[in-house]
Amino acid sequence: MTEGDPDGRGDDAEAADAGSDAAVDPLIADLLDGSHRALARTITKIENRSPGYRRLVSQLHAHTGDADVIGITGSPGAGKSTLVDKLAKAYRDRGLTVGVIAIDPASPFTGGAVLGDRIRMASNVGDMDVFFRSMSARGTLGGLSTATTDAVKALDAFGKDKVIVETVGAGQNEVDIVRTADTVAVLVPPSSGDDVQMLKAGILEIADLFVVNKADLDGADRTVQELREMLQLRDGDIQVGGGHHGFEETTVDVGGGDGDGNPADGDAASDDPAGDDADAVEPWDPPIVETVANRGEGVEDFLDALAAHRSYLVDSGRLEAKARTRYAEEIRTLLREDVRGLLAEEIEARGGLDERVEAVLRRETDPYTVAEEILEPLADCVADRRD
Repeated sequence: MTEGDPDGRGDDAEAADAGSDAAVDPLIADLLDGSHRALARTITKIENRSPGYRRLVSQLHAHTGDADVIGITGSPGAGKSTLVDKLAKAYRDRGLTVGVIAIDPASPFTGGAVLGDRIRMASNVGDMDVFFRSMSARGTLGGLSTATTDAVKALDAFGKDKVIVETVGAGQNEVDIVRTADTVAVLVPPSSGDDVQMLKAGILEIADLFVVNKADLDGADRTVQELREMLQLRDGDIQVGGGHHGFEETTVDVGGGDGDGNPADGDAASDDPAGDDADAVEPWDPPIVETVANRGEGVEDFLDALAAHRSYLVDSGRLEAKARTRYAEEIRTLLREDVRGLLAEEIEARGGLDERVEAVLRRETDPYTVAEEILEPLADCVADRRD
């Protein structure tokens, strides 16, 4: 990889040319053998987009698909980190192995994670069967860095039974988690109702279950009641078929898209492999669980709710539908990243944008014409290959 190839595309293209029968990378072999050091190094390469990282992820893929991926999201101060800590300990008490990815805010100076979550996750220190990793959001509005999905694959291939992804807590933009997790829990702190009202504009639709944390504080009962009322109103306005949010399931189309506000995503969610069998399963109604995370209260109820949703996904066939839609979205994301890279290379090869910007300022051309001129040779090449 050269300095002008920050995502390792050149290196990985060479690896692809070597054929699919290439030997497994020693780092991946060590990871599959249970080396925590190899797991940590793999995730570091993934997060840093180091040379050859795509080859590593490609070799991981065949070993994935067994972990239960749980997303924990909600507003700042809801107690996500404390609850994740208790959740991991409860799973360990049941004999399950756990991987935790905590998405922290990005440092404005280094771009790295602020690491605030480590302070509140101390219950499992020294337990080698709980792997904790902080990752930087790197400015993404959806609350997840683009490396999170690949890091989840590493933990899955390593053999973790449960993979928990805690988002950065950026409010209503916390929607990317639904593209990574099988089950999404939205934490809501007791309040006067303003936080619950904000959910209407953002993350209400992505919740598989709600957790009213800090339930020992004043206002908890009111928050629970408001959530119940909002769920009833929502179910009355939108008829849900076999689920509650539109990422992986079919809903009434109110915007010409796929139900989650992405009209360009096509009809990937409409092809439900569960078929008629899914109709026999009762539609999922998001439960509301009350917890006091710092005292461990309500955690077992939370685990039971997560298990119930997992059973629903399996019994209804939605788990496979989620995976199908998730891979489709992942492919689209990779294509967008690679196309951006190709365009950057083409612009650089044509002397950059400075002269063209100056021409636009002088009204000698316009941005649309400039874009068309840059894209034309790439479009011609694609058309020739298609023919």
